[in-house]
Amino acid sequence: MKILISGFEPFGGMKTNPAMELLDEIKEKSSDQLEIYTILLPVVYSECGEKLVEKIKAVEPDAVIALGVAKGRASMQFEQIAINMEDVGSEKEIADNAGDTPKGRAVITNGPDGYFTTLPIRHLNAVLRQSGVPSAISNSAGTYICNTTMYHMLHYVRRALKPIPAGFIHVPAVPSMAVNEPHIPTMTLSAQLQGLQAVLLELERME
Repeated sequence: MKILISGFEPFGGMKTNPAMELLDEIKEKSSDQLEIYTILLPVVYSECGEKLVEKIKAVEPDAVIALGVAKGRASMQFEQIAINMEDVGSEKEIADNAGDTPKGRAVITNGPDGYFTTLPIRHLNAVLRQSGVPSAISNSAGTYICNTTMYHMLHYVRRALKPIPAGFIHVPAVPSMAVNEPHIPTMTLSAQLQGLQAVLLELERME
């Protein structure tokens, strides 16, 4: 089984991004039964989704998981839907890494209002909880880069001749990101890695 996992570079003044760090850790978990491919995406509206779709076409994976950090969330969260909207006004006016600050712009002109994930998120959510990793289902991926990436991914997957399980998981900040903001919930990278591994193993079992 081939699984493609994406993450993001740091943004918004962050020195690191756990979604980026997880890529380095999870690559080492490849085996004869499970081939893991990764891609680090730019935090740029005009590039993130297209680059992921290009990688999907090149790898032809059996499943795709996109990762992104959400400071303020206390658990790993499976996103249920991506909407056709880019709007920094809903994300505390954070420009992307190219300085873009869209307001009410469509991800894809004339595209559907939204796409639901094709991952079995309720089942995977239960698997993570059983493995001891805090997790939840989220009904909003926001209107920033994570949502844009998820929308592009699902737009492609939904139109592919062979639709595959694909979805987005938001991960919490890691402790080093909360040194000066101790009120922010955190989760260690090792716990996040444990959760991600549990997801991959379950997808492999279900394949």
